[in-house]
Amino acid sequence: TALILASADGTCYSILAGVEMHRYSWNIWLVVALIGLGTVTLAAEKLRVVPLVRDNVVVVSFELPDAYNDDVREVISSGLPTTFTYNVDLRQIVPFWVDRTVATAVVSITNDYDGLTGRHSLTRRVDGRVVDAVVTQDEEMVRTWLTTLNRMPLCQTSRLEPNRDYYVSVSARGRPNGGSILGFASAFSGQARFTFVP
Repeated sequence: TALILASADGTCYSILAGVEMHRYSWNIWLVVALIGLGTVTLAAEKLRVVPLVRDNVVVVSFELPDAYNDDVREVISSGLPTTFTYNVDLRQIVPFWVDRTVATAVVSITNDYDGLTGRHSLTRRVDGRVVDAVVTQDEEMVRTWLTTLNRMPLCQTSRLEPNRDYYVSVSARGRPNGGSILGFASAFSGQARFTFVP
């Protein structure tokens, strides 16, 4: 039943019709908002994560191909030491409760470019400990070092429960040492799930 109001000049207006139109407008905006959220989610998942179980160890690989862009090249060419930092978390999925953190690691890769020699001094640290270092003039190697990590040991499988679901999440940020955050700073994260079957 619609409530009809009549004005002095005889014009009629349905309140129900107005409510329906208002509700329709809100539905349109909700759809637009959800589409926008979907776009943001896709943009935030450019970091590809691959967890594997090998020889009783959980290892993780990840790649952030879009991070090595013109802005990063410009900062590196300026001679500022540049660091990409990846926070890696392994969590057990706990239904109806907070997921349990099993293992964490902080991986940082620093590039110190010498403009006089054209050499990049690259250092990779895991939880503050230097695990690898190299000097190169090959920009492709620099890109690979800063944006890719292959099969980093994360934890022993003895810390996992059989037939349970887990996921590895990785978030990335980059900054010149002592300088401002690079453009991609908080925009990249990714995760991947797996079931541990001994």
